[in-house]
Amino acid sequence: MKKIIPLLLLLIGFTSCKSSSSVVTESNKSTSNSKKIISNLIRTAESNLGVKYKYAGTTKAGFYCSGLVFTTFQSESINLPRSSFEQSKIGKVIPREEAQKGDLIFFKTNGSQKINHVGLITEIEKDDIKFIHSSTSKGVIISSITEAYYKKSFEQINRIIN
Repeated sequence: MKKIIPLLLLLIGFTSCKSSSSVVTESNKSTSNSKKIISNLIRTAESNLGVKYKYAGTTKAGFYCSGLVFTTFQSESINLPRSSFEQSKIGKVIPREEAQKGDLIFFKTNGSQKINHVGLITEIEKDDIKFIHSSTSKGVIISSITEAYYKKSFEQINRIIN
């Protein structure tokens, strides 16, 4: 019975005491784990800076925008759909002002009527959002939402990891 009660408390979200001076909650563990995953995702994506663009590419031989995001999340055992349009349906759409590192940012580029480009947010600076993505002209780069091209084609931000 002594083993069952702590397990039940853990499952229903109560805190557990590790020592008299530190209380660890499931939400704290979750937040800490989420920050680690996000840090790993950004590091993985950034390890591909400079890799050339390749339509439908998912390797260092060349990345497509959604291929970069797909492969990056796969490195943390998170399975996402393969296309940017399908990726835009995953997670929770959040207001731009609530964007955080690790969120996905989506665009409708070149006059498209549906989402056709995705990036991974790497940094937030006041009103600026920086994101890593694979561009057709420069390959894997970090861009800013303040750049005219991305400012006018911005569509939404999705939170995948809470």
